[in-house]
Amino acid sequence: MSGTRRADIHRGLEVNIVLKKDQRSGALTQGIVKDILTNSPNHPHGIKVRLESGDVGRVKEIL
Repeated sequence: MSGTRRADIHRGLEVNIVLKKDQRSGALTQGIVKDILTNSPNHPHGIKVRLESGDVGRVKEIL
C-alpha cells in the first residue's frame, strides 16, 4: 500500500520512507511511525512522518 492517504497511517505502523537526502536515489528507510507531520488528508508524494528513530521523511510503502 502506498503512503499517500493520511487515513491509512497511524502511530506504531511499520513503514518505508524516503528521507530528504535520499530523494534523488530513492533509497528507503524502514521504521515505526512516531508522529504524522502532514495535516492534509492526502499528499501525492507521500505523507510526511517522524519515525521512532527520529528520521523524518515521506511514506512510500506501508508494510
